[in-house]
Amino acid sequence: MASEKFRFKHIVLYSIGQLGWSILMGLINTYLIWFYLPPANANLPELLPQGQILGFLTIIGLITMGGRLLDAVTDPLVATLSDRSNSKIGRRISFMKAGAIPLALFTILVFWAPFSGNHIINIIALTLSLAGFYIFYTVYVTPYFALISELGHTPEARLNISTAISVTFFIGTGIAFGAPALWNILVSAGIVKVMAVRYVVLGMAALALILMFVPVFTINEKKFSSGKPSKENVIDSMKKTFANYDFKVFVVSDLAYWLALTVLQTGLIYYVTVLLELPEEKVSFYNIMVFAISFLFYPFVNILGKKLGKKKLMLIAFSIFSIMYFYIFFLGKNFMPFNTNIQAIILVVLAALPLAIFGILPNAIIADVAESDAIITGSKREAMFFGARTFMSKIGQMLAMLLFSSLLLLGKDIGNDLGIRLTGPAAGIFCLVGLAFFALYREKFILNSMKNKQKETDEITEIKE
Repeated sequence: MASEKFRFKHIVLYSIGQLGWSILMGLINTYLIWFYLPPANANLPELLPQGQILGFLTIIGLITMGGRLLDAVTDPLVATLSDRSNSKIGRRISFMKAGAIPLALFTILVFWAPFSGNHIINIIALTLSLAGFYIFYTVYVTPYFALISELGHTPEARLNISTAISVTFFIGTGIAFGAPALWNILVSAGIVKVMAVRYVVLGMAALALILMFVPVFTINEKKFSSGKPSKENVIDSMKKTFANYDFKVFVVSDLAYWLALTVLQTGLIYYVTVLLELPEEKVSFYNIMVFAISFLFYPFVNILGKKLGKKKLMLIAFSIFSIMYFYIFFLGKNFMPFNTNIQAIILVVLAALPLAIFGILPNAIIADVAESDAIITGSKREAMFFGARTFMSKIGQMLAMLLFSSLLLLGKDIGNDLGIRLTGPAAGIFCLVGLAFFALYREKFILNSMKNKQKETDEITEIKE
């Protein structure tokens, strides 16, 4: 058994790691396609070919798809290596320590194309740097999430940890969304915009690196975790993980969620600057607003998750998310009864509650499933459960990037915006799919298996005493 309880101060230190990597992921998800496939009013150079391949694909779409595929393949491998690790500093912390610096470095390289104009070397450089980003994202994040099951020894404790890292995820994403305000300050000071973007990315990556190192150097994994190294190989571990019924229905719905979320993150700057014809600085403003409103819901999500159960809240979140995405199609239309700022606020309000729910509950659900599976099978594979979840989430993100960039071929500029509009309903359909699958999740079965195990443990303790 772990020798010390994971207290509030430890939860704070642990959650700071997510603050770091969420800044980096926020930069990639929000600005990658915009940077390399910019609308006409972005004042950015064309660094990659802007045409189409096979009539519906783009260069940037194919690059992101390739990076995500490579990343997805490494998820189960890293998860297994972490589960089997005997490192003296901890089987999770050791991987996080190794992944932090390369992850920050490759984030910078993604935006630092070698040539200032359209050049084939830029394609090669972006492909390699994006692949490096995704690989080391897995090296850091998959073991990081696996710690939730090991540091939180009850469903309530795991929910509290998930709530904390959800807060830092939104703060990190909010910092990334604030990038336009910063680079426009540099532009106003006379710096060319493409370099201003790169300087902001450089500064944020340096900040993120410091934050990712906080749990590495302040959390003694051995003191808090009772996890033991697994002896299973990657294939057997993967098979057993996907054999879990509740995990399967969860990850399919989770894939749909990540596809939808990535569309929102990637599309926000287009929705604000093209559909609503508002300045780039508004992206930061509306992101702060959605975070502030979501944050107000956090205590209620935490409390209701314990009282009503996680399943009901997740179904509510999928329903509202679906409405929001179909609403995106109508942004900026002349028949809308509100001005563009009010339309943006409505979008923010619709997004706030689902983002709070999706930010808190999924990690706690996976931790519950992993704990229940360990009780039933006798095999502890926390990292594989989170690695497999990350694998599916990245497939969703990959499909979102491919879908989004392909739809932009139908129009991505003011007055020619059909492609941007269609990204909303497309994501909305996937939310409905996620809703249907998550309705099959057996929450009572999962919780009862853990309660029965705890009851057996208590009885054995009483007999010994």
